[in-house]
Amino acid sequence: MINPSGKQKNKAENTSLGVLSLAALGVVYGDIGTSPLYVMKTVFDPNHGLTVTESNIIGIVSLIFWTIMIVVTLKYITLILRADNHGEGGIMALLSLSSSSIGDRPKLRNALFILGAFGAALFYGDGVITPAISVLSAVEGLEVATPLFRPYVLPITLVILISLFLIQRHGTGRVGAVFGPITLLWFITLGVTGAINTAIAPEILQAFNPLHAINFCLNNGLLAFIAFGAIILAVTGGEALYADMGHFGTKPIRFAWYGCVLPALILNYLGQGALLLTDPSAIANPFFLLFPSWALYPAVALATAATVIASQAVVSGVFSVTRQAIQLGFLPRMRILHTSSQRIGQIYIPFVNRILLVAVILAVVGFESSSNLASAYGVAVTMTMVIETILTFFVLRFTWNYPLIASLAATVFFLTVDATFFAATILKIFQGGWFPLAIGVAIFSIMMTWNSGHKIMLEQLRADDLPLEPFLQSLLAHPPVRVSGTAVFLTSNHIGVPHALLHNLAHNQVLHESVVFLTVSYQEIPRVSDNERVTIKALAGNCYRVTVRYGYKEEPDLPAALQLCKQPGLELEPLKTSYFISREIIVPTPGGGMALWQERLFAAMARNAGNAAEYFKLPANRVLELGTRIEI
Repeated sequence: MINPSGKQKNKAENTSLGVLSLAALGVVYGDIGTSPLYVMKTVFDPNHGLTVTESNIIGIVSLIFWTIMIVVTLKYITLILRADNHGEGGIMALLSLSSSSIGDRPKLRNALFILGAFGAALFYGDGVITPAISVLSAVEGLEVATPLFRPYVLPITLVILISLFLIQRHGTGRVGAVFGPITLLWFITLGVTGAINTAIAPEILQAFNPLHAINFCLNNGLLAFIAFGAIILAVTGGEALYADMGHFGTKPIRFAWYGCVLPALILNYLGQGALLLTDPSAIANPFFLLFPSWALYPAVALATAATVIASQAVVSGVFSVTRQAIQLGFLPRMRILHTSSQRIGQIYIPFVNRILLVAVILAVVGFESSSNLASAYGVAVTMTMVIETILTFFVLRFTWNYPLIASLAATVFFLTVDATFFAATILKIFQGGWFPLAIGVAIFSIMMTWNSGHKIMLEQLRADDLPLEPFLQSLLAHPPVRVSGTAVFLTSNHIGVPHALLHNLAHNQVLHESVVFLTVSYQEIPRVSDNERVTIKALAGNCYRVTVRYGYKEEPDLPAALQLCKQPGLELEPLKTSYFISREIIVPTPGGGMALWQERLFAAMARNAGNAAEYFKLPANRVLELGTRIEI
């Protein structure tokens, strides 16, 4: 007999898979889905010297096909998507998995953290270039319709991009609801136009034979190597498959890839190749020339919508990476606003948004065309792919316990592919590749300065710390006046006396009825369960040591966490609880722990760091902040 409840369950699961797969189209595949706009045009850019001949066209399409199959399907879909860190993905999750697997090797662990931080920093370069090249390449379709639009391409692009960044503060929840359907329409359009043109010149189907890709490389030598720097653009955005795993899960991402994205991309590249076989002059803009003249304006409108969606996904990704970097101690606290009451992942960081907007405008104005921007694109992405492949080795070998030979074989294979593309993009350094790389290096320098400076500051603080428990015994032997209520002292050192307590005793000469010494600990996992959130240790004189743990993808909310404290005598009534915070005033000194310029940079970042009370969601009218001067 057929179980009706089982049929209903399967139907519900299929519905959920379909809905999540549709949503994943907009968020996960927006970037890679807009690559057909500029890849072929960039490969055959006259400045690269590659002629539009039949063998070259088939060879290029063959290389694009096999690059997509190896880099995206085999590496990301088949392998890296399995690196599930408590349901989360992305370079930070991969870093956490790989570093935790070698916890007994501190030097190697530290090296991996630096490598992972550099990979995260490079993502900021991608966050600048992706919106610029995507939107600009879509608006350039107007030139195909009529040259009269040429002077207006840059202004229209800038208006669209500025509008995109201005709406960030309002959240993307409502807009996100239409991301999936629009992107689905985009992929259907890619597939249909590609299939129609492929039917006109079916000889392009020879591109499925890898021998055409190999022959192209052998026959063209240096020109083929240069072409690799453009072909990699066909898989930019592939890393988003893993980064967005926590939002949708592996099944919807894979289902969307095999069921929609992969066929649409391959058909479109085949169609562009077929068009060039019949009309080599179409290289001026092989994507938009796939459309009949009557469909050009709708195609430009749809392409613009698709590129805005792709840009939105990258900008949201930059916000998420920034928050994770803050949690892991690589960036100072920043003001983070939540744009959705239902989804904790939808956040807006005003400072980052402003910096991104300025950088994107500079990129559009400075490079002026998608072809020029294509020269800047790829360096940061390929370097990130190399880093992810290296980190994956440690997951294969030490987390999944694969044999050394198998782990090395897989790593060497993918590293050879990634390194080849990276080497090809290096040739574009002086044509614009320096731009995203400079952004990545600048962000990495900031990350390392903050991380090192914060460690030095904590060492300075702990060097002067008094042991907490002996201090309490001495204090309670001759106790000061005790006042009603609970005092919560935030401290990074759970075994030392908080400076705020010493200042409070010196100035106010009172001690609260209940005292909590609170330490926030960030774990190298995405989320911490509520039953592991809080640990409490009772000390003398109605004092308590409390540790609150958060994962790197969680929002700290200390008042909510303290409500989990179940301890006799410890009452945390909101109106009777006061929070004491130490604010460190950094003084750079020559000959300190870092170069003087780094110390000054760290001091500036510490001075402008987000308010701790706001960051930890403390009630503003219950917070007392006391300053501490520290020389580093």
